Amino acid sequence: MTSRTGFFVLSGVLLLVALLCVGEGVQLIATGKPLGIGIGLCAFVIPVIGLWFLRQTVRFGRASERLARELEAEGGLPVDELKRTTGGRIDRDSADAVFARRRTEAEAAPGDWRVWFRLAVAYADAGDTPRARKTMQHAIKLHSTEPARSNA
Repeated sequence: MTSRTGFFVLSGVLLLVALLCVGEGVQLIATGKPLGIGIGLCAFVIPVIGLWFLRQTVRFGRASERLARELEAEGGLPVDELKRTTGGRIDRDSADAVFARRRTEAEAAPGDWRVWFRLAVAYADAGDTPRARKTMQHAIKLHSTEPARSNA
């Protein structure tokens, strides 16, 4: 299953659970008992949190894809230069070497979203997803604050 397919399946499940929570919340409120009303109101909070998280994930994905398309148009996407094991897994030493180079590039140009994008890819290749996501968020922030280029 691809990441995109998995995302849509999990999003559908989240929406189904949100509907079930709202339905149960309505039934609990309809009991008219103070405890039922309290729990019913709390049941409305769960879908709100889930839908907020889904929205943030979609926004992050779209922004990342926008940066990737722009970087590809500039010819600056990172090339897959990683060595792989016979089983197809990324060689850890190879990922560490690429990561060290990307980190040095980011330190040399801290205001350039392009180097932070490539560093985020290196983090992901090294298997450090939380740092990859945080670094990609930094690249998105830098990109959004970059002055617009004029085509004149």
